[in-house]
Amino acid sequence: MAKSEAIFPARRQALYEMHRYSAAIRSGDLLFISGQVGAREDGSPEPEFGKQVELAFKNLQAVLQGAGGTLDDIIDVTTFHTDPEQQFEAVFAVKDKMFPQAPYPNWTAVGVNWLAGFDFEIKVIARLPSA
Repeated sequence: MAKSEAIFPARRQALYEMHRYSAAIRSGDLLFISGQVGAREDGSPEPEFGKQVELAFKNLQAVLQGAGGTLDDIIDVTTFHTDPEQQFEAVFAVKDKMFPQAPYPNWTAVGVNWLAGFDFEIKVIARLPSA
C-alpha cells in the first residue's frame, strides 16, 4: 500500500498553520487537494469576488505544481458557493479560462452559507503523472 504524503505550496503556510490541515495528500498517483480559497499569502480573503475566484484557482495551481501536476491532471472538482445564483457568471468566466477545451473534469457545485469569510472554495482530485 502506498504511503500518503502531505503537499504544501510555497508561501502559503499561514493559512494551513492557522487551521491545522494539509493543502493536499498524495496517495499513490492520486492527489486529494483540500478546498482552496481566494486567500492572500497572509490567509485573509481577497475582497472582490471575481478576483477571489481567480486567486482560488491560482492557489489550486500552486498546490498541483507542488505535487508535480497541472490543471490537466484534475479528474474531479467540487466547488462551494455562498450565493450560487449570483456568482455563477463570474465563476464560469474563470472556469472557462482554466479549462478551455474538452475533456472537462466532472464538476459538482454546492451552495453553502458559510466559508470562513470566503465566498468561493474549490477542492479537487487529480491523477498525477508517473514519476
